[in-house]
Amino acid sequence: MSTIRDVAKLANVSVATVSRVLNHSLSVSENTRLVVEQAIAQLAYQPNANAQALAVQNTDTIGVVVTDVTDAFFAILVKAVDKVAEAHQKTILIGIGYHHAEKEREAINTLLRKRCSSLVVHSKALSDDELSHYLNTVQGMVIINRVIKGYEHRCVSLDNQKGTYLATEMLIRYGHQHIAYIGSNHAIFDEVERRNGYLAALKDHNYPIIEQAITLNSPDFEGGEKAMIDLLSYNKNLTAVVAYNDSMAAGAISVLNENNINVPSQFSIIGFDDMPIARYLIPKLTTIRYPIDLMATYAAKLALSLTDEKIITPPVVQFNPTLVRRFSVESR
Repeated sequence: MSTIRDVAKLANVSVATVSRVLNHSLSVSENTRLVVEQAIAQLAYQPNANAQALAVQNTDTIGVVVTDVTDAFFAILVKAVDKVAEAHQKTILIGIGYHHAEKEREAINTLLRKRCSSLVVHSKALSDDELSHYLNTVQGMVIINRVIKGYEHRCVSLDNQKGTYLATEMLIRYGHQHIAYIGSNHAIFDEVERRNGYLAALKDHNYPIIEQAITLNSPDFEGGEKAMIDLLSYNKNLTAVVAYNDSMAAGAISVLNENNINVPSQFSIIGFDDMPIARYLIPKLTTIRYPIDLMATYAAKLALSLTDEKIITPPVVQFNPTLVRRFSVESR
Protein backbone atom coordinates (compact mmCIF):
# COMPACT_ATOMS: atom_id res chain seq x y z
CA MET A 1 0.00 0.00 0.00
CA SER A 2 1.50 3.35 -1.08
CA THR A 3 1.76 6.21 1.40
CA ILE A 4 1.88 9.96 1.07
CA ARG A 5 5.62 9.77 1.76
CA ASP A 6 6.04 7.45 -1.25
CA VAL A 7 4.27 9.99 -3.42
CA ALA A 8 6.45 12.81 -2.13
CA LYS A 9 9.62 10.82 -2.79
CA LEU A 10 8.62 9.90 -6.35
CA ALA A 11 7.60 13.47 -7.15
CA ASN A 12 10.71 14.85 -5.42
CA VAL A 13 8.66 17.22 -3.27
CA SER A 14 7.82 17.47 0.42
CA VAL A 15 4.95 15.67 2.11
CA ALA A 16 3.44 19.09 2.80
CA THR A 17 3.40 19.83 -0.93
CA VAL A 18 1.60 16.56 -1.66
CA SER A 19 -0.90 17.47 1.06
CA ARG A 20 -1.53 20.85 -0.55
CA VAL A 21 -2.16 19.19 -3.90
CA LEU A 22 -4.58 16.72 -2.31
CA ASN A 23 -6.42 19.61 -0.68
CA HIS A 24 -6.50 21.69 -3.90
CA SER A 25 -4.45 24.52 -2.45
CA LEU A 26 -4.00 27.51 -4.78
CA SER A 27 -0.43 28.01 -3.50
CA VAL A 28 0.89 25.09 -5.62
CA SER A 29 2.23 25.84 -9.10
CA GLU A 30 0.64 24.09 -12.05
CA ASN A 31 3.87 22.24 -12.93
CA THR A 32 4.25 20.93 -9.37
CA ARG A 33 0.61 19.90 -9.28
CA LEU A 34 1.03 17.88 -12.49
CA VAL A 35 4.16 16.12 -11.18
CA VAL A 36 2.43 15.19 -7.93
CA GLU A 37 -0.72 14.00 -9.69
CA GLN A 38 1.38 11.81 -11.99
CA ALA A 39 3.11 10.27 -8.95
CA ILE A 40 -0.26 9.65 -7.33
CA ALA A 41 -1.52 7.92 -10.46
CA GLN A 42 1.66 5.88 -10.92
CA LEU A 43 1.55 4.61 -7.30
CA ALA A 44 -2.26 4.24 -7.28
CA TYR A 45 -2.22 6.18 -4.02
CA GLN A 46 -5.59 6.43 -2.28
CA PRO A 47 -5.75 9.03 0.51
CA ASN A 48 -8.10 8.13 3.36
CA ALA A 49 -10.03 10.41 5.65
CA ASN A 50 -7.40 10.30 8.37
CA ALA A 51 -4.58 11.10 5.96
CA GLN A 52 -6.56 14.02 4.56
CA ALA A 53 -7.15 15.29 8.08
CA LEU A 54 -3.43 15.15 8.69
CA ALA A 55 -2.79 17.02 5.46
CA VAL A 56 -4.16 20.15 7.14
CA GLN A 57 -3.04 19.08 10.58
CA ASN A 58 -2.92 21.28 13.64
CA THR A 59 0.61 21.03 14.98
CA ASP A 60 -0.45 22.67 18.25
CA THR A 61 -1.92 19.47 19.67
CA ILE A 62 -0.69 16.06 20.81
CA GLY A 63 -3.21 13.21 20.89
CA VAL A 64 -3.07 10.62 23.69
CA VAL A 65 -4.97 7.32 23.72
CA VAL A 66 -5.19 5.50 27.05
CA THR A 67 -7.28 2.67 28.45
CA ASP A 68 -8.89 4.43 31.41
CA VAL A 69 -8.10 7.90 32.78
CA THR A 70 -9.42 6.93 36.24
CA ASP A 71 -6.55 4.46 36.64
CA ALA A 72 -3.51 5.99 38.40
CA PHE A 73 -1.18 4.39 35.85
CA PHE A 74 -2.80 6.21 32.94
CA ALA A 75 -3.17 9.43 34.92
CA ILE A 76 0.63 9.45 35.32
CA LEU A 77 1.05 8.72 31.60
CA VAL A 78 -1.23 11.61 30.59
CA LYS A 79 0.44 14.02 33.04
CA ALA A 80 3.88 13.20 31.62
CA VAL A 81 2.72 13.80 28.05
CA ASP A 82 1.05 17.04 29.11
CA LYS A 83 4.31 18.31 30.64
CA VAL A 84 6.10 17.69 27.34
CA ALA A 85 3.27 19.39 25.44
CA GLU A 86 3.42 22.42 27.73
CA ALA A 87 7.20 22.69 27.30
CA HIS A 88 6.62 22.84 23.52
CA GLN A 89 3.70 25.31 23.75
CA LYS A 90 1.19 22.64 22.77
CA THR A 91 -1.97 21.17 24.25
CA ILE A 92 -3.18 17.58 24.48
CA LEU A 93 -6.38 15.82 23.46
CA ILE A 94 -7.28 12.52 25.12
CA GLY A 95 -9.06 9.47 23.73
CA ILE A 96 -10.09 6.47 25.84
CA GLY A 97 -10.04 2.86 24.59
CA TYR A 98 -11.42 0.84 27.54
CA HIS A 99 -9.64 -2.32 26.31
CA HIS A 100 -12.05 -2.56 23.32
CA ALA A 101 -10.80 -2.55 19.73
CA GLU A 102 -13.71 -0.45 18.45
CA LYS A 103 -13.23 2.15 21.19
CA GLU A 104 -9.48 2.33 20.53
CA ARG A 105 -10.07 2.70 16.79
CA GLU A 106 -12.67 5.40 17.37
CA ALA A 107 -10.33 7.24 19.77
CA ILE A 108 -7.46 7.26 17.26
CA ASN A 109 -9.67 8.29 14.34
CA THR A 110 -11.28 11.08 16.38
CA LEU A 111 -7.88 12.50 17.33
CA LEU A 112 -6.83 12.39 13.68
CA ARG A 113 -10.00 14.17 12.64
CA LYS A 114 -9.14 16.77 15.30
CA ARG A 115 -5.92 17.21 13.29
CA CYS A 116 -3.44 16.04 15.92
CA SER A 117 -0.05 15.88 14.28
CA SER A 118 1.54 13.75 17.03
CA LEU A 119 -0.02 10.80 18.85
CA VAL A 120 1.02 8.67 21.83
CA VAL A 121 -1.13 5.54 21.73
CA HIS A 122 -1.60 2.91 24.44
CA SER A 123 -3.50 0.19 22.59
CA LYS A 124 -4.11 -3.34 23.83
CA ALA A 125 -7.11 -4.46 21.77
CA LEU A 126 -6.27 -3.46 18.19
CA SER A 127 -4.36 -6.00 16.09
CA ASP A 128 -0.74 -5.56 15.07
CA ASP A 129 -1.86 -5.25 11.44
CA GLU A 130 -4.24 -2.40 12.16
CA LEU A 131 -1.70 -0.55 14.31
CA SER A 132 0.88 -1.08 11.55
CA HIS A 133 -1.49 0.60 9.10
CA TYR A 134 -1.88 3.59 11.41
CA LEU A 135 1.89 3.82 11.93
CA ASN A 136 2.41 3.69 8.19
CA THR A 137 -0.11 6.47 7.64
CA VAL A 138 0.48 8.74 10.63
CA GLN A 139 4.06 9.98 10.66
CA GLY A 140 3.97 11.33 14.22
CA MET A 141 2.41 8.29 15.92
CA VAL A 142 4.20 6.38 18.72
CA ILE A 143 3.00 3.21 20.47
CA ILE A 144 3.63 2.91 24.21
CA ASN A 145 3.74 -0.31 26.25
CA ARG A 146 3.69 -2.56 23.18
CA VAL A 147 6.00 -3.49 20.31
CA ILE A 148 4.78 -3.71 16.70
CA LYS A 149 7.06 -5.70 14.39
CA GLY A 150 8.70 -3.50 11.80
CA TYR A 151 8.06 -0.35 13.83
CA GLU A 152 10.19 -1.11 16.88
CA HIS A 153 11.88 2.32 16.68
CA ARG A 154 8.45 3.95 17.20
CA CYS A 155 7.44 1.74 20.12
CA VAL A 156 8.30 2.49 23.76
CA SER A 157 8.04 -0.61 25.94
CA LEU A 158 9.04 -2.24 29.23
CA ASP A 159 10.66 -5.63 29.81
CA ASN A 160 7.66 -7.01 31.73
CA GLN A 161 9.06 -10.52 31.90
CA LYS A 162 12.19 -9.30 33.62
CA GLY A 163 10.05 -7.53 36.21
CA THR A 164 8.17 -10.57 37.47
CA TYR A 165 11.35 -12.63 37.20
CA LEU A 166 13.03 -10.20 39.61
CA ALA A 167 10.04 -10.37 41.97
CA THR A 168 9.84 -14.16 41.99
CA GLU A 169 13.60 -14.53 42.36
CA MET A 170 13.57 -12.20 45.37
CA LEU A 171 10.98 -14.39 47.10
CA ILE A 172 13.05 -17.48 46.30
CA ARG A 173 16.15 -15.84 47.78
CA TYR A 174 14.15 -15.05 50.90
CA GLY A 175 13.49 -18.76 51.34
CA HIS A 176 9.90 -19.04 50.12
CA GLN A 177 9.13 -22.52 48.78
CA HIS A 178 5.50 -22.04 47.71
CA ILE A 179 4.99 -18.94 45.60
CA ALA A 180 1.74 -18.10 43.80
CA TYR A 181 0.94 -15.73 40.96
CA ILE A 182 -2.10 -13.45 40.68
CA GLY A 183 -2.59 -12.35 37.07
CA SER A 184 -4.94 -10.32 34.88
CA ASN A 185 -7.79 -11.98 33.01
CA HIS A 186 -7.42 -9.46 30.15
CA ALA A 187 -5.99 -11.05 27.02
CA ILE A 188 -3.09 -8.64 26.69
CA PHE A 189 0.66 -8.95 26.12
CA ASP A 190 1.56 -7.59 29.56
CA GLU A 191 -0.17 -10.50 31.25
CA VAL A 192 1.55 -13.10 29.08
CA GLU A 193 4.96 -11.52 29.66
CA ARG A 194 4.54 -11.12 33.41
CA ARG A 195 3.30 -14.66 33.90
CA ASN A 196 6.21 -15.93 31.79
CA GLY A 197 8.65 -14.08 34.04
CA TYR A 198 7.20 -15.80 37.10
CA LEU A 199 7.33 -19.20 35.41
CA ALA A 200 10.87 -18.67 34.13
CA ALA A 201 12.15 -17.85 37.61
CA LEU A 202 10.55 -20.99 39.07
CA LYS A 203 12.02 -23.10 36.29
CA ASP A 204 15.51 -21.62 36.60
CA HIS A 205 15.53 -22.38 40.33
CA ASN A 206 14.07 -25.89 39.89
CA TYR A 207 10.77 -25.05 41.58
CA PRO A 208 7.68 -27.04 40.58
CA ILE A 209 4.94 -25.23 38.68
CA ILE A 210 1.61 -25.77 40.41
CA GLU A 211 -1.47 -24.99 38.35
CA GLN A 212 -3.59 -24.17 41.41
CA ALA A 213 -1.03 -21.55 42.47
CA ILE A 214 -1.80 -19.42 39.39
CA THR A 215 -5.09 -17.54 39.23
CA LEU A 216 -6.42 -14.75 37.01
CA ASN A 217 -8.97 -12.04 37.67
CA SER A 218 -9.74 -8.43 36.83
CA PRO A 219 -6.65 -6.23 37.30
CA ASP A 220 -8.10 -4.10 40.10
CA PHE A 221 -8.74 -4.20 43.87
CA GLU A 222 -11.77 -6.46 43.56
CA GLY A 223 -9.92 -8.83 41.23
CA GLY A 224 -7.05 -9.06 43.71
CA GLU A 225 -9.47 -9.91 46.50
CA LYS A 226 -11.19 -12.63 44.49
CA ALA A 227 -7.89 -14.07 43.28
CA MET A 228 -6.50 -14.24 46.83
CA ILE A 229 -9.65 -15.98 48.07
CA ASP A 230 -9.26 -18.56 45.30
CA LEU A 231 -5.60 -19.13 46.18
CA LEU A 232 -6.38 -19.64 49.87
CA SER A 233 -9.19 -22.03 48.96
CA TYR A 234 -7.03 -24.22 46.71
CA ASN A 235 -3.69 -24.10 48.52
CA LYS A 236 -2.71 -24.85 52.12
CA ASN A 237 0.97 -24.02 52.20
CA LEU A 238 1.44 -20.81 50.19
CA THR A 239 3.74 -18.25 51.79
CA ALA A 240 4.12 -15.67 49.02
CA VAL A 241 2.45 -14.11 45.97
CA VAL A 242 3.64 -12.17 42.94
CA ALA A 243 0.81 -9.89 41.77
CA TYR A 244 0.17 -8.55 38.27
CA ASN A 245 -0.09 -4.99 39.59
CA ASP A 246 -0.25 -2.99 42.81
CA SER A 247 -4.05 -2.79 42.81
CA MET A 248 -4.37 -6.58 42.79
CA ALA A 249 -1.71 -6.78 45.51
CA ALA A 250 -3.71 -4.33 47.64
CA GLY A 251 -6.86 -6.42 47.23
CA ALA A 252 -4.93 -9.56 48.15
CA ILE A 253 -3.52 -7.94 51.31
CA SER A 254 -7.02 -6.99 52.45
CA VAL A 255 -8.15 -10.63 52.19
CA LEU A 256 -5.06 -11.83 54.08
CA ASN A 257 -5.78 -9.34 56.85
CA GLU A 258 -9.42 -10.44 57.03
CA ASN A 259 -8.20 -14.02 57.49
CA ASN A 260 -5.76 -13.02 60.26
CA ILE A 261 -2.76 -13.81 58.05
CA ASN A 262 -0.11 -11.22 58.83
CA VAL A 263 1.86 -9.57 56.03
CA PRO A 264 4.83 -9.97 56.00
CA SER A 265 5.55 -12.22 59.00
CA GLN A 266 3.26 -15.01 57.76
CA PHE A 267 2.85 -14.12 54.09
CA SER A 268 4.91 -12.05 51.64
CA ILE A 269 3.60 -10.22 48.59
CA ILE A 270 5.15 -8.24 45.73
CA GLY A 271 3.24 -5.93 43.39
CA PHE A 272 4.03 -4.41 40.00
CA ASP A 273 3.97 -0.79 38.70
CA ASP A 274 4.97 1.16 41.85
CA MET A 275 1.84 3.29 41.85
CA PRO A 276 1.31 5.84 44.66
CA ILE A 277 -0.88 3.37 46.59
CA ALA A 278 2.16 1.12 47.12
CA ARG A 279 3.65 3.66 49.53
CA TYR A 280 0.50 3.98 51.63
CA LEU A 281 -0.56 0.37 52.12
CA ILE A 282 0.05 -1.29 55.48
CA PRO A 283 2.66 -2.64 55.21
CA LYS A 284 4.18 -0.51 52.46
CA LEU A 285 4.31 -2.65 49.35
CA THR A 286 7.47 -4.11 47.86
CA THR A 287 6.92 -3.81 44.11
CA ILE A 288 8.42 -3.60 40.63
CA ARG A 289 8.77 -0.06 39.36
CA TYR A 290 7.21 0.57 35.97
CA PRO A 291 8.72 3.92 34.89
CA ILE A 292 5.63 5.02 32.98
CA ASP A 293 6.43 8.69 33.64
CA LEU A 294 9.83 8.36 31.95
CA MET A 295 8.40 6.21 29.15
CA ALA A 296 5.56 8.63 28.42
CA THR A 297 7.94 11.59 28.44
CA TYR A 298 10.20 9.84 25.94
CA ALA A 299 7.22 8.76 23.80
CA ALA A 300 5.80 12.30 23.64
CA LYS A 301 9.16 13.80 22.66
CA LEU A 302 9.61 11.09 20.03
CA ALA A 303 6.12 11.69 18.60
CA LEU A 304 6.85 15.41 18.27
CA SER A 305 10.22 14.78 16.64
CA LEU A 306 8.77 12.35 14.09
CA THR A 307 6.78 15.14 12.45
CA ASP A 308 10.09 16.59 11.30
CA GLU A 309 10.69 15.18 7.83
CA LYS A 310 14.47 15.41 8.30
CA ILE A 311 14.61 13.17 11.38
CA ILE A 312 16.84 10.13 11.22
CA THR A 313 15.48 6.76 12.36
CA PRO A 314 15.43 6.83 16.18
CA PRO A 315 16.96 3.99 18.22
CA VAL A 316 14.86 1.11 19.54
CA VAL A 317 14.20 1.76 23.24
CA GLN A 318 13.03 -0.72 25.87
CA PHE A 319 12.91 0.43 29.48
CA ASN A 320 14.00 -1.74 32.41
CA PRO A 321 11.95 -2.57 35.51
CA THR A 322 13.56 -2.20 38.94
CA LEU A 323 12.79 -3.76 42.30
CA VAL A 324 11.52 -1.35 44.98
CA ARG A 325 12.06 -2.86 48.45
CA ARG A 326 9.60 -1.88 51.14
CA PHE A 327 8.02 -3.91 53.95
CA SER A 328 5.70 -6.57 52.49
CA VAL A 329 8.41 -9.26 52.18
CA GLU A 330 10.20 -11.20 54.93
CA SER A 331 12.46 -14.21 54.98
CA ARG A 332 11.09 -17.63 55.86
